[in-house]
Amino acid sequence: MLVFLFWFSTIGVLFSYFIYPLVLSAMSTRPQHSKAVTASQPATTVSLIITAHNEANRIREKLENSLALDYADLEIIIASDASSDETDQIVREYEKQGVKLARADDRKGKEYAQLQAINVATGEILVFSDVATSIPEDAINRLVAYFEDPSVGAVSSEDRFVSRDGSIVGEGAYVRYEMWLRGLESKRAGLVGLSGSFFAARREVCEGDWDIYSPSDFNTALNCARQGLIAVTAPDVLGYYRDVADASKEYERKVRTIIRGLTALSRHPEVLNPIRLGRFAFQVFGHKLMRWAVPWFQILLFVLSCALVEKGAFYALALIMQLAFYGVVATGYFFPLLRKNVLVKIPYFFVQVNFAIAHATVAFLGGKRMTVWAPSKR
Repeated sequence: MLVFLFWFSTIGVLFSYFIYPLVLSAMSTRPQHSKAVTASQPATTVSLIITAHNEANRIREKLENSLALDYADLEIIIASDASSDETDQIVREYEKQGVKLARADDRKGKEYAQLQAINVATGEILVFSDVATSIPEDAINRLVAYFEDPSVGAVSSEDRFVSRDGSIVGEGAYVRYEMWLRGLESKRAGLVGLSGSFFAARREVCEGDWDIYSPSDFNTALNCARQGLIAVTAPDVLGYYRDVADASKEYERKVRTIIRGLTALSRHPEVLNPIRLGRFAFQVFGHKLMRWAVPWFQILLFVLSCALVEKGAFYALALIMQLAFYGVVATGYFFPLLRKNVLVKIPYFFVQVNFAIAHATVAFLGGKRMTVWAPSKR
């Protein structure tokens, strides 16, 4: 029995990060439609919805970036989540340039603020962004081109993490892995989560079933699956953002994000029903549910390795490898400067993420929920 549980926990640790992508690679891909960006401006109307809460220090930069976008029929709406600083006043200074303000009078969270903007938006395509993300000039044209495929309900940009020291390891490497995994999902049943900082969706995907208590990046992908559409990634559409100004706040952001994800899954359990949603349900299981189970499989694997250490050299080696791995992580914890080394930083980041998952899971099971939000300072 212990041997069975050992291999069960080993598969549990490896499944989401390694086995799941291999299974996806072996699955058939969906039919691909041609996509071309022409020099002429598309006729499709677009509303750019930018969510903000107390962003007085950064909102001007975001507005200037948005006004510089190369798209003929672009409506810009700031969805203010009951901002209490100068954010709304600054936005009103841009009204003559066509910028609209959709203010939520009560602070009920990011998705509620987005809903206020959806209700006044006139575009056929709704593009969602946040203040911290810089959008390239031609990005909207490229996003809209993906909707030439009638089966596409939503399109996600790809994140580009710009570290203050130029490093591409740690979270940068993790983000690149996530973008690769999204590429696999995009060619199968579609994404199970969009880039929350920059994505687009057809109006009909957002209307009628906009859950203000679930992350919009997940709920939009789910709405696509419900309507027989898919959410795809756009490798040629990039959203640039910097690392957080206060690194100590990054852990808190991870915990909040996971609690919100667990909340969404608990509110929409049908997303795991393959009879209803087919391969999309499997992708949610592999990418989300099994990813959140990794820390518990790690604990089980370590305990079982200790229990089986006298059963043979293989189990002794498994325990030694785990001790060495966690030893590297402990070294990174007590000697922060060593985290700049890729051999320390990636294991340290992996354990930090899974510790945050465990923390968030315990908090969620204890009744904690995250509705209101505070944008990370970058």
